[in-house]
Amino acid sequence: MVIEILNKNGLKTGRKIKFNYNFISNNINIKTKNHLIYLEIKRFLAAKRQGSHQTKSRSQIQGSNKKIQKQKGSGNARKGDIKNPLFVGGGRIFGPVKRKYNLKLNKKIKKIAIKTLFYYKLINKQIKIIEPFMLKTISSKTIKKLLNKLNIFKKKILIITNKRDKNLYFSSRNFQNVKIINIRNGINSYDIAKAYYLIIKENSIKYLENMLNKR
Repeated sequence: MVIEILNKNGLKTGRKIKFNYNFISNNINIKTKNHLIYLEIKRFLAAKRQGSHQTKSRSQIQGSNKKIQKQKGSGNARKGDIKNPLFVGGGRIFGPVKRKYNLKLNKKIKKIAIKTLFYYKLINKQIKIIEPFMLKTISSKTIKKLLNKLNIFKKKILIITNKRDKNLYFSSRNFQNVKIINIRNGINSYDIAKAYYLIIKENSIKYLENMLNKR
């Protein structure tokens, strides 16, 4: 797949670049690929959950263990101590407890999911390649101007870089629909699927290809 390279002003440079990575084998059908994407996104979102929710059970409530009333003869239902879950302030029955929501997936599945998403973005022309540039100062106006030139300002955008650029980060964080991710810190299927357009710096292509082709 060949894509035209744009400059920092969103104009065509006349140069083109080809994505040179081996896509997944053709013996995996589309339904299977889509299911793997679902599993990977599910794993990613589950790993972000804190799992610190907890309620107190009967044994964790402070209170007397004395039986409130005798077992029979009162005409009322049987009652235990004050920590009975049926009373206000008592313990909770089958309440949530601390747990980890992590799901285990093989690395191969994660790689197939990311490759498939990149392939979908490529065939739908939702990837923009721009020349590498560094912002000298923090300027949201510069980022807005670039996105307007590309005619994608109102879309969800993921900017992929291979170097940490503080000025680029601080210039973009005012826009809720723009997110920056560093390849060296790892990219994930969730951010790729959530973004409508991907903006990739030209000098990041090699790092991206190495990551996709790495076994």
